[in-house]
Amino acid sequence: SGIGALVMAAQGALMIEEGGGPAFTPSSPMTSAGFGLGSGPGAPASANLEYFMRLFQFDQMDFQYTYSQMVSLCRCAPGELYKATQIRRKIKNQWARDDPAFVVILMGMIAIASLAYCITFGVHGIFHLLRVVVGSVLVDFLGTGCAMATATSFVANRYLRVQRVMTTEQQVEWLYAFDIHCNGFFPLFVLLYPVQFFLTPLLLQPHFVATILANTLYAAAFAYYHYITVLGYSVLPFLRDQNRFFYPVGLILVLYFFACLLNFNMSKFVLYWYLG
Repeated sequence: SGIGALVMAAQGALMIEEGGGPAFTPSSPMTSAGFGLGSGPGAPASANLEYFMRLFQFDQMDFQYTYSQMVSLCRCAPGELYKATQIRRKIKNQWARDDPAFVVILMGMIAIASLAYCITFGVHGIFHLLRVVVGSVLVDFLGTGCAMATATSFVANRYLRVQRVMTTEQQVEWLYAFDIHCNGFFPLFVLLYPVQFFLTPLLLQPHFVATILANTLYAAAFAYYHYITVLGYSVLPFLRDQNRFFYPVGLILVLYFFACLLNFNMSKFVLYWYLG
């Protein structure tokens, strides 16, 4: 399995390090491919393009390992996932996944869940149905992910990097920032797609208790997204003050308080916005 391969390779990497030599050098093929530290201005861009091109190479994806990662996120144990990230760094000299299976599976789940919403709430017209399904995948997940990866990697590289003497300069890979978004988006998807779907008979009731439950669901989903973001950046040893990525949770709590105070039901608003 993918986990076993990572562990065995990590043991080999540690043995090399204990022998006095580095597991990888800056001139290694993996680094020059752009997945690691990068050897030129075009390396990261070519790596990003190669990653997204692999979205259609299903025979090269490790779906079993991806499912185990998703289970870790659902068990509220994202720390296990980021332990694998540290192992990957030792093995391949890169922080980001080079296997897009996580993205492929999540895109499929989002499409199926969006279609279920459309059928249940009686969305009429093929155009409206496609707008909901395609929009959920391309805009809500991929589009937001690209924006978040660009913004957070910029902030991390510009303001949170620690400059150390006699060490190789490192930067946050854009692909790793996108990985962090995917990790955070999966539990958000679980709460706001399937969980909300089965709770809609309760959440859409015209009662204040329904408003509190709906708003709590949304606040928990987005707060957990930022918690996983903090964990993702905390494993990078060349960054400091990663807890700053948790600051938006303060705004989430303020919005949660006022939404409940005004009896503003997030589930009603979102479902009407998408399906109304």
